[in-house]
Amino acid sequence: MELASISSTPRSVEDIFKDYSGRRAGIVRALSLDVDQFYAICDPEKENLCLYGHPNETWEVSLPAEEVPPELPEPALGINFARDGMNRKDWLSLVAVHSDCWLLSVAFYLGARLNRNERKRLFSFINDLPTVFEVVTERKAVKEKPSGDSGSKSRGSTKRSSDGHVKSIPKMVDENFEEDDEHSETLCGSCGGNYNADEFWIGCDICERWYHGKCVKITPVKAESIKQYRCPSCMKRGRQ
Repeated sequence: MELASISSTPRSVEDIFKDYSGRRAGIVRALSLDVDQFYAICDPEKENLCLYGHPNETWEVSLPAEEVPPELPEPALGINFARDGMNRKDWLSLVAVHSDCWLLSVAFYLGARLNRNERKRLFSFINDLPTVFEVVTERKAVKEKPSGDSGSKSRGSTKRSSDGHVKSIPKMVDENFEEDDEHSETLCGSCGGNYNADEFWIGCDICERWYHGKCVKITPVKAESIKQYRCPSCMKRGRQ
């Protein structure tokens, strides 16, 4: 069985994603174009079989590696045992789910030496592709949209209604995603700086302006205990 060796030198995000893409393509092929061949190979009378995807976009059904620990994380064992005990479509979906888990485990195993930002970037690349499960079940990946009650306020910030319920919670957004025009036009009411998805923002319940948490000295934890937030300007006007 062909497995990639773990080099002592750190791999780049691009190298790991290329490895992931190749293995994913091989597994997708096994569960779609070559599905009849794959189904026939997974004989329940045989020993524990695993589905492997290789970086060169090929696939293989084989026994698990004998060495302990293995050179790479192992796929689900014994996928062949359930072949005749399930509906074919359901069985393929089950194999697809386990294959997605294996692909992620291999990618982040190879990326063990990546730093925090590089891991985020790697997952961003991976997340842009549909999962094997989505391909096999012909489901389309749906991008999350802001909820209706938060509207234009869902900018990774905290906003509370007068009854104290949180409308949206603090959320960190990958800097590699492009911000939409609406978000990019948001300016801090204190320093005038542009919206940055990596920073905590809070909205004033009175004037509806948005502020960097650091500019008004409000942290995400502190914001949780505020029933109605008033910015410094509104508080000053209230005292006058």
